[in-house]
Amino acid sequence: SMFDKLIDLRSDTVTRPTPAMRDAMFSAEVGDDVFDEDPTVKALEEKAAKLFNHEAALFCPSGTMTNQIGIRVLTQPQQEVICDKLSHIYYYEGGGVASNSGISMRLVDGDRGRMTAQQIADNVNPPENIHQPFTSLVAIENTSNKGGGSYYNLNQLSDVAAESRKHNLKLHLDGGRIFNALVETKDSSQEVGKLFDTISICLSKGLGAPVGSLLIASKENITKAKRVRKAFGGGMRQSGFLAAAGIYALDNNIQRLKEDHVRAKNIATILKELNYVENILPVDTNIIVFKISDDKPITSFLEFLSDNNIKAVQFGKQIVRFVTHLDFTDPMLEKLSHTLKKYS
Repeated sequence: SMFDKLIDLRSDTVTRPTPAMRDAMFSAEVGDDVFDEDPTVKALEEKAAKLFNHEAALFCPSGTMTNQIGIRVLTQPQQEVICDKLSHIYYYEGGGVASNSGISMRLVDGDRGRMTAQQIADNVNPPENIHQPFTSLVAIENTSNKGGGSYYNLNQLSDVAAESRKHNLKLHLDGGRIFNALVETKDSSQEVGKLFDTISICLSKGLGAPVGSLLIASKENITKAKRVRKAFGGGMRQSGFLAAAGIYALDNNIQRLKEDHVRAKNIATILKELNYVENILPVDTNIIVFKISDDKPITSFLEFLSDNNIKAVQFGKQIVRFVTHLDFTDPMLEKLSHTLKKYS
């Protein structure tokens, strides 16, 4: 197919289902999930809830939707959410926090997308001050996409959570790439899960499922979330075909994320040798963010890659992002290395 020769490093969302995953999808038992009758969706939701030590979960089309529903369920209009200035909910969700929940955002200048307990304390508005929005929620992204795949460990998350609770704040985890963090820290998903009111996890990134994310929370919050999902147009019917891919992904594709991280570090080593690469963010997981020198127009660099059947995205002024994933192999790494060295 057109994909076989292509080295697609634009995102870990570009993966396609493996033959084994397709088999799982093809043979899924399905029903109408809006009538609460799809056994495969239910099995996936139960599995995800257990994994993060919560009562319930809700299968949705996208991570943007699970983030937006989580935030909506935990807030009221005129309130404020504290998040890092690089957050996906700020950068990449179409301003949905404002239009869907009627709340404002307090942006924190963290360390590659990671906030500290002190930064939470410094950004809570005094509840009695009617001139300021009422601070009600902290949203954490782990790993941080704009931070170059940086992650929090359990101690850092616990500190932020403890500080947030001191101020009666709710906590939402944007865990679009949480498994990339967990395979590095070796922290337990249950321990991490316990810290948050709502958790969003994505199945269609490194885990390799074609579609879908889950919101994980208490039964009460998932009941509210179902009503919001309906209003957002996210109620799906025989979605067990998609959920089956998610179950397969959780059963088979978590530990292999380490391979993506090893390849990402290899790419960083290659980039460090190149005179046209000015700097590279530390590579912690599967995301490589690097700046090319100003005398090399980024458009011509990306065109050169494209001419060699390599796709990447512009991630800022003169900044490029590569993301490794299960469809990026060692032979592709060889070819990428060879190609990058040819550019001058």
